Order: sequence, then structure tokens, then C-alpha cells
Amino acid sequence: MKNKVILGALTIAGLAAGAAAAGTLDDVKARGKLNCGVTTGLVGFAAPNANGEWEGFDVAVCRAVAAAVLGDSTAVEFVPTTGKTRFTALASGEIDMLARNTTWTFSRDVDLKFEFVGVNYYDGQGFMVPKELGVSSAKELDGATVCIQTGTTTELNLADFFRSNNISYEPVPIETNAEAQQQYLAGACDVYTTDASGLAATRATFDDPSAHVLLPEIISKEPLGPLVRHGDHEWGDVVRWSLNALVAAEELGVTSANIGEMAAGTENPEINRLLGTEGTLGEMLGLSADWAKNAIGAGGNYGEVFAKNIGEDTPIGLARGLNAQWTEGGLLYAPPFR
Repeated sequence: MKNKVILGALTIAGLAAGAAAAGTLDDVKARGKLNCGVTTGLVGFAAPNANGEWEGFDVAVCRAVAAAVLGDSTAVEFVPTTGKTRFTALASGEIDMLARNTTWTFSRDVDLKFEFVGVNYYDGQGFMVPKELGVSSAKELDGATVCIQTGTTTELNLADFFRSNNISYEPVPIETNAEAQQQYLAGACDVYTTDASGLAATRATFDDPSAHVLLPEIISKEPLGPLVRHGDHEWGDVVRWSLNALVAAEELGVTSANIGEMAAGTENPEINRLLGTEGTLGEMLGLSADWAKNAIGAGGNYGEVFAKNIGEDTPIGLARGLNAQWTEGGLLYAPPFR
């Protein structure tokens, strides 16, 4: 089994190295479209709406990158991927980037040969149970059946948590969030475990969300963010700084409402560099001077994207928490635009 795992990692790494050598930025420009890997469907993060258009918190990252590179936030082909297929899709070049509630880990960065360009959501793994189960702590789950997505860090964290607490569980393996939801509601498992944000998003779609509780334990660090292939540095810079542009815009007070006015020039040199009225940041990236203006204009700054898709006024109802700006006690922090 160990040899199989190593072989699989080497295969993905080999694919990634070959695909990266092609130069993704040039490919995307020539194609006139960004191929962006997303989840198969998680409301608030990435799911098609009633009109079949993809929307959500992760989708907004794809659209910001497309706007930065092509000047068009709609020039995106969304490719649904599962926990198992996402890395092969990226390594093989089927997608240009992955923006799919994917945790930045050592082995994914180093062994699978991917480049995580930043964190767009600081998360942790949690547990959801039916209220009628009468459980108030994950430590009371001895002997429980647990719905778990295969090929994920969630699977590994679950094993660690139960082993360290000397309790047992029976895994019910599933491949997609939709399958997990179906099995959990059908009673095929007592518990559903995944990133706490994913649990909140899933619960929000239930007929009676109040009949289900999120247990207090958060058992891991899950820094979720977009990734590209190793060795694809120019492209990695584009995706990284497009994400940073959304974060910096919120800190600097640049919004979808005032960006037109601010792009005419301000008293703040960093805003001017960000929006392309001063300096040559766009040229350094191989993009137009207004690349960041286009990225921010696609869906607003980070705070606007958060509030619209997953914030406290949405059915998902997530507080900013760790995802607040560093100036507000959170972990969000963009390096200087200079």
C-alpha cells in the first residue's frame, strides 16, 4: 500500500512538472479563458445557482484571477473536482488553478509538487450531529458511524482525534459533499465531519437546520487556499497577488462602490500603486496596469466577497473570526504593494 501511495505521489508530481513547464499565464491568455477547479458543490463556497452560473466564496477567487488576466470575470470554465480528482486535474493541466476548500499541508506542497499561493479562509475541522442524538462533545462519539470524504486531510485528522482520545468509530466513506449530506440525513451515519465552514454551509441547506448541531471541538488547523503547480512561478505570482489585491483592498478601504473614483488617483500612494495609477506593478506581472482594479471590481474586496457569500447575513452565517483583517484581530494580512 505504501508503494502505491508513493507511486501515486510521484505520478502527480511528474504530471505537475510537465504541465508547469508550458507556462500557464501564456496559455490562459491565448485560450482567452481560465480553467478553474472548484468543488462539486458546496453552497456559499462554490455551487451553480438557479441559472446554472457558478457562484460562491471560492468561485470569487477564480473570477478575480480571470478579471486580472483577461479583463473579464466571466471568462472562466469551472471544473468540478472531488477530494480524489482535484490534484490529478491540476497536475495534468486540465485546470490552471484549484480554488476548492483545499488545505495547505506539508506533503501537498512538497511531495505532490503544488504551490499554495495564500490562504483565503482559515478553518478547522468540526463535527455535526442530529440534535436528537443528545451529544454535546465529540469525545462522546465512541462507536459512532462517521461520514467522511475520502482523500482528504479530514480523514487523517479524524483517525488522529479518535486514537488520541482512545475511542472508536466506523467510517462511512463518501466522495462528495452532496453524497455526505444525503447519507447523513438518511441516517447512514451518526456524524458528518469536515471543515467547520463546510458544515455550516451544508446545514444551511437543510429543511430544518435547527435540528442539527455543530459540536464545540475544532480538532485541526485547516488553512484553505488556491494552489497552482510547482515551477509555474509567473502564474503563481498572478494568482497570489490577485488574492492579495482583494485582501489589501479591504484594508485600504477600496470597495466595488468607490473603485472607479479611487482609480482616478488618491492621496494614498499604496492605493495608487494597487490600482495602477502609479508605478509598474502590472507590467511586472505581465498584465495590464489595471489588473488589480479589474480583480477587485469582479466581486468586490475580500470583505465584500465574504459578506455576500458566507457572512453573518447569509444562510451560512459565518462570523469573520480568524478571517478578519489583522487590524481587527484576525489573521488576514497582505504584503505591501510596492
